Amino acid sequence: MRSFIKFADSLSTSMGKAFSWCIVILMGGTVYEVIMAYVFNAPTLWNFDFSMQMYGAILMMSGAYTLATEAHVRGDVIYRLFTQKTQAKIDFVLYFIFFFPGVIALAFYGFEYAKLAWKIKETSWSSPAQIQIYMVKAMIPCAGTLLTIQGISELFRCIICIRTGQWPARMVVAEETEKILMRAAQDGDQKDVI
Repeated sequence: MRSFIKFADSLSTSMGKAFSWCIVILMGGTVYEVIMAYVFNAPTLWNFDFSMQMYGAILMMSGAYTLATEAHVRGDVIYRLFTQKTQAKIDFVLYFIFFFPGVIALAFYGFEYAKLAWKIKETSWSSPAQIQIYMVKAMIPCAGTLLTIQGISELFRCIICIRTGQWPARMVVAEETEKILMRAAQDGDQKDVI
């Protein structure tokens, strides 16, 4: 189980970091559009659609990374009061009830959706430039597959925590702002004492 967790975390983290570079590409496209529109008075037809596709790529392909780093929004007012073993039991059940039906449907039906888009070489009906969107639609089943792999990893984490009473360590951890601020305040207090 631990080797699968390591594999899934590595895959999700590398995909998330790779697609984070889309932000740089997106920024470049936005700067180009602003210069063309306001300096040369020649706005492009394609940049709005390009931006939408970049945002879509970032959104779809960052889901597994966000899950791997525990960065999803979670209403854990009561949850955090439970022992880690109880948290793992709750997570284990909720992954089967809410998570897996959605991501498996995303992967399965997303494949059919992307396959049809590739077959007809789908273009955007709302775009004046009629840009091709079938390549971006291929990210839907990819995102569903990555989320499914990371979800299995999370189930394995739950099983390990139920057995040991401790959550297995993560490769990358997204910390809550309040924890970072508390630690900074404590470090500041310790420096005052010294």
